[in-house]
Parts: sequence; structure tokens; C-alpha cells
Amino acid sequence: MTAIEVHGLRKSYGGREVVAGIDLNVAGGEVFALLGPNGAGKTTTVEILEGHRRRDGGAVRVLGVDPGTAGRRWRARIGVVLQTATDAADLTVAEMVRHVAGFYARPRPVAEVLSMVGLTEKAKSRVRTLSGGQRRRLDVALGVVGRPEVLFLDEPTTGFDPEARRQFWDLIRTITAEGTTILLTTHYLDEAEALADRLAVISAGVIVAEGTPASLGGRATAEAIVSWDGRRERTIDPDALVRRLVADGVDLSSLTITRPTLEDAYLTLIGDNEIRDQGALR
Repeated sequence: MTAIEVHGLRKSYGGREVVAGIDLNVAGGEVFALLGPNGAGKTTTVEILEGHRRRDGGAVRVLGVDPGTAGRRWRARIGVVLQTATDAADLTVAEMVRHVAGFYARPRPVAEVLSMVGLTEKAKSRVRTLSGGQRRRLDVALGVVGRPEVLFLDEPTTGFDPEARRQFWDLIRTITAEGTTILLTTHYLDEAEALADRLAVISAGVIVAEGTPASLGGRATAEAIVSWDGRRERTIDPDALVRRLVADGVDLSSLTITRPTLEDAYLTLIGDNEIRDQGALR
């Protein structure tokens, strides 16, 4: 099953096209990460998929429904964690989660949700007293309480400390094990690599690359650097080099093999796209 289908999506503001005809397909149960610099069109794309913003062109289906015309029954099937969110500051954390749970037919128990996001000890605290990271955890709690079939996460771990981010990753793995489809935007490339089945890089409103974290930008077949005993050699086939070294009786106790990281591939992709854009303007 395809959970999200996007064909030729376009959106402009004040005559400036910020989403310039992108295509995406996300399978049911998949974690799909959308990467890109600020202003690339990530949030606009996600807001269109959520039904929070109208598109100017293209076709979009989420769970087989056009978000632009979807009703309450469809909205009950999705969960949303916005980049910024407003809340009822005078409610307690538990009251806020219970309030949102009331919009769904079969919500998770409030205590279970608070435990999932690490807010059990803050259940009786007023929302206004929470730290930035705790408020972000509450945003995540509100996104998952309805057991969504598709969950949109727009930079969900902003403000999290490293331990909280790792706990959030465990939460995402738990949710995906239940069959939930997740569309994630993040600036943390280690987060994308740890969670995403596939990802796409968007730059200047267009998709410049798509693939698995291991293969994006040709990482899987890129030239590797093999280092041993103070020496180093670049090669497309490190396995063949290692076999040769073993046959020659070389001590390989210090051997390392380094390929381009996801960050290397990402920076190359958005840099190359910026060069292309500048060339097109000349």
C-alpha cells in the first residue's frame, strides 16, 4: 500500500515558487525523511500533505484522500507534530493529552502516552511551566495519542538533549513496529540515518536525490579510503585491496575503511544544486 502519493506538487508565495513540481511516494509502514536547508520547501510540503496549506498545482493523496478536501474522518487517521505549536498553557500536561485524546475513536491511554514521551513525572504540571524540550515532548505526545496511521513529524527533536533524542528514536521504532507510516523532517542527519528507511533531499523547491541512507548520493559505490600502518589508499573496491594486503602478509590490526558519510553526501547534493541554480540565473 502507498500511504502518501505526490505528483508535480507546486506552491508559490508572492510570485516565488518554493515547491517546484516535486514527486514523492511513501509506502505504508515506511519511515521517510525529508532533508534540506532552511527555506528549501520542506515545511510547506509537509503542511500541504497535512491539509494545513493549499497547493497551487499537482496531485496529492494521503491514505488515498486529497488533504485539500479531506474531512474530519480523514483527520482522525493522521497525527501531526508541527515545527511550532500553540497550546493551552493553563492546563496540566495530563489534561492537555486527555483533551486531544477526546478527538479520536480509540486513543492511547493518557498514562501510556506520557510514559512513551518521558513526561510521567510532569503529568500534573501546568504546560506553561515546562522547559522547551519538555514542551516538545508534549507536542509529540499529542501527535501519537490518536494511534495515527500516518504521522507527520516536522523537526520533532528540536530542543531535545542527546538522551531525550535517543528515547524519541526508540518511540519512533515502537510506533513503526505497529505499522504507522512516518514522514519526518529533520536537520539532524544522524537522526535520519538511524530512523529512515528512505529519504529525499529537497533544495530550492525540487527533489535533488532520493534513496536509502546508505545509498544516497552514490554513497554505497563511492570511493573509499583504506588506511593501515600509516599508509592510505583510495579505491572503489576496498574488499579487493584488503584481500591483496592479506595475501601479502600485511599487518592489518590498524586497518580502517572510510566511505563518505550521509553528511558528506547531503552537503554535496545541496551544494551542487545551488551551483546549478546560480548558473540558471546567469
